[in-house]
Amino acid sequence: MAEYNLDNQMLDINKLAQDALSDENLFKELLCGVKFKDNTIRSNSFRTLQVISEEKPEFLYPLWDYFQEMLLSNKNYYKYIAIYILANLTRVDDKNKFNTIFDEYYGILGGDKVMNASHVAANSPIIIKNKPELQLKIIEKLINIDTIHQGKHKELVKAYAIESLRKIYPDADDKEEIVEFVKAQLNSPSPKTKDMAVCFLDMC
Repeated sequence: MAEYNLDNQMLDINKLAQDALSDENLFKELLCGVKFKDNTIRSNSFRTLQVISEEKPEFLYPLWDYFQEMLLSNKNYYKYIAIYILANLTRVDDKNKFNTIFDEYYGILGGDKVMNASHVAANSPIIIKNKPELQLKIIEKLINIDTIHQGKHKELVKAYAIESLRKIYPDADDKEEIVEFVKAQLNSPSPKTKDMAVCFLDMC
């Protein structure tokens, strides 16, 4: 890893992403780096691949299975990385690979790990934008967190869900169900979730 100093906290991530498009060795180091235990190397590698997945998703799409394996891993930081990368790759998913792992991806929302569940919720607007045929299924997941999420901090997951629903709402088919869910969160014991609900209802 030393050649590219992926352990340097001051790296220019955007430049690194640009360089990786033409430097095969660097790209391979990034793919290995997202699995490193070292936080700095893993973070730099992930943030660089995230930029690539946002700007050049077609470059990473051939490696879909690599990130899918990370999603299905029992390591939570693998899952976290895959949640973001796969969401961005749906923009070029002409083989409908995401559709085949929908249950696994949204199964994380129903797990007991608040961080990963929250970020599945957070990435939902991206997936809906790229896969509008999944809109109703995704909204159903988000508005049923009370019965789906198994962790102790589901109120925090709801805050992420409300923020995503705010982005989804203008083009949503089932606006009434969304509003009903958000109104119910005005009584949330979480100040953050309650504030998000108030903000949503003020805007819709």
